[in-house]
Amino acid sequence: MGTLSVWHLAIVVGVVVLLFGSKKLPEAARSLGKSARILKSEAAAMKAENDKAEETPPPSRPAP
Repeated sequence: MGTLSVWHLAIVVGVVVLLFGSKKLPEAARSLGKSARILKSEAAAMKAENDKAEETPPPSRPAP
C-alpha cells in the first residue's frame, strides 16, 4: 500500500475515458471548474459577511 505510480494513474485515466467517452470529459471538466469557482466565491462572501458581523458591536440595551 504505497504511493500511486504512473501505471496506476494511466489505468485510472483509461477507465475514465472508456466510461465517459472522450467527448464528455472536457464538458465535465468545465462543469467541475465552474462549480469550484462558485464554491470559492460563496465561501469568500460568507467569510466577508462573518468578518463584517464580528466588527459591528451588539446593540446596547436601554438603561432601566
